[in-house]
Amino acid sequence: MLRNLLHHYCRLLSVLMVACLAVMVVMVFGNVVLRYGFNSGIAVSEEVSRWLFLWVIFMGATVAVFEKTHMGTDMLVLLLPAALQRFVRVISDLLMLFVTWLMFTGSLAQTRINWDVLAPVTEVSMAWMYVSGLVFAASTGLMLLADLWASLVALKTQSSGSAA
Repeated sequence: MLRNLLHHYCRLLSVLMVACLAVMVVMVFGNVVLRYGFNSGIAVSEEVSRWLFLWVIFMGATVAVFEKTHMGTDMLVLLLPAALQRFVRVISDLLMLFVTWLMFTGSLAQTRINWDVLAPVTEVSMAWMYVSGLVFAASTGLMLLADLWASLVALKTQSSGSAA
């Protein structure tokens, strides 16, 4: 159930990433044409494009964590016996949850600090830049907790199966 819900959430993120990329391309290309062709430009295009790019990065990273396509090395782990591989997976999940917690607390602190700071051109709160880290951390934290639970169940099943 949770896995299915996360799958739909990641599909939504993928659609949002495409929309953000399309807006970025139109804004940056339009700004280039206006600057070189008409000696003018869209003032907000650089700022909005930078913000959208940040959100695209975090949404993409969230999808990568869900699909398990994020960067990792399993050369050493594959040499281990299956039971030890599951144990290492649990340790890995715990370490990733810790880093996700650090990301969450850091993003939350930056969001609070920058809530009243306005962007120079759009005059939108700079906190929205750091909210992307909060969304990333909350989303991937949930995914990592689900993975940890599955790893613990597999570890428990394996250990109870070998004890019987």
